Amino acid sequence: METNVLLKAYLKRLRLPTMARDFEKLAQEAAETDLPYERYLLSLAEQEALAREASALRIRLKRAQFPVLKTFETFDFSAAPGVPKQKVLQLAQGEYLAKAENLILLGNPGTGKTHLAIALGVAACRSEKKVRFATAAGLVNELLEAQAQHELSRLERQLDKFDLVVLDELGYVPFSKAGAELLFAFCAARYERKSLLVTTNLEFSDWPQVFGEERMTGALLDRLTHRCHILKVVGDSYRFRESQEKSAEAGG
Repeated sequence: METNVLLKAYLKRLRLPTMARDFEKLAQEAAETDLPYERYLLSLAEQEALAREASALRIRLKRAQFPVLKTFETFDFSAAPGVPKQKVLQLAQGEYLAKAENLILLGNPGTGKTHLAIALGVAACRSEKKVRFATAAGLVNELLEAQAQHELSRLERQLDKFDLVVLDELGYVPFSKAGAELLFAFCAARYERKSLLVTTNLEFSDWPQVFGEERMTGALLDRLTHRCHILKVVGDSYRFRESQEKSAEAGG
């Protein structure tokens, strides 16, 4: 008993909480099955490693600030036949992050762009990448507020730590001149260094409506699309489809 108390204390001091919690149970199981000492130690170490990986993933997902968690398993590819499923799943492996390439998801509202963007972000988190999710309008507001409080450099340093920044819903809200310039500077700073994932309902020719200045928009698109995977998300609005199904069920 004294040995167990001391062992638990040492394991906690060494910051091995899962081993401290499980060593007695696993030792009993090892004794009952005549498991060699090395296999017992391996099982114990595996439990600690798995617990640490799960904890680190929870932290990365929390810091990403996803509005909800979405995965590919819950995306209806059959309702978006224009989306190349194999290409999307290949991108989820994360090679584009290693190459600092960008992704742009183009499509009408309600076709699943945000779902795919979050699923790709979650996949990146599972690959131990640091991810930040924000709407385009939300990030512009953050940048403007930081500038007003003379903390823009600090915010830019924080954002630069993320391997992937997801900019959702670009095109829904036009930016002020100052906001457009800040977003351009942010995107330009990541060029060929870190990846961006942008979802938008606008064709590239319509982007000047959001940024308000054709030359700056052209320069931004030149950088974004230089090393970029562009996917068109084609299909009916899933929100409209769900409302129709619910109405049919209620009527039936």
